[in-house]
Amino acid sequence: MSISLKRARAIFVKDYKEFSRNYAISIMLLFPIFFALILRSAPPSLLPGAIGIVLNTSFVILTCFAQACLIAEEKERNTLRSLMMTPATTMDVIIGKSSLVFVMSAVVLAIATFILGFEPASIWAFVAAMILSIILYTAVGTICGLFSKTLLDASLSIIPVAIVFTSAPYGAFLVRDYPLFKVLDYMPSSQLVHLLGISNSGFATGELIKPLLIILAWTVVLTIVSVVLYKRRLKDE
Repeated sequence: MSISLKRARAIFVKDYKEFSRNYAISIMLLFPIFFALILRSAPPSLLPGAIGIVLNTSFVILTCFAQACLIAEEKERNTLRSLMMTPATTMDVIIGKSSLVFVMSAVVLAIATFILGFEPASIWAFVAAMILSIILYTAVGTICGLFSKTLLDASLSIIPVAIVFTSAPYGAFLVRDYPLFKVLDYMPSSQLVHLLGISNSGFATGELIKPLLIILAWTVVLTIVSVVLYKRRLKDE
């Protein structure tokens, strides 16, 4: 499928202008920084847990929420289908509408990480995990937005995402004695916490690769699902 960067950029600019006028959504940019300022005084031993809380929470309330609202707003105004009537392909639209959320999330979370003073075991593994996680939660936000008719629906649709993804690392720890709930340990948020908890000294490459591969698998699957649902929802409406 062909991708036109010019069309994707045009969609990016349009979303940026609309987003900058929506103060209710724009204020979400401040939450990760606010959380980082609160938790920056955490002891060094608790810093990986603190950054895990900031990142996993921010992925939901910023990345997922913003993407869901951008998609839902298009549906509320009946302009999402109009985009498909233009020469822009499905990938043009998805990339264009995801780029703004990706850039915002990357910049804000980089600032939050700097405030916390977190130093990962491997900067490259950390950056890869951040990129994959942003794409993953953008895909989840797209799915939520496709099943929402209004911005209010989009706001409510991320509640299950927040419950499942944000609480998974702590649920996996609390119920680790019950085999049925060990599946929570394979959630992307849990694997991110494992990656953040790896010590700066004496770590094996396998310790970095395993969580990255699991996060990558989640990212690929959810991205494919979001693209398929995007096409199907347009046909159904």
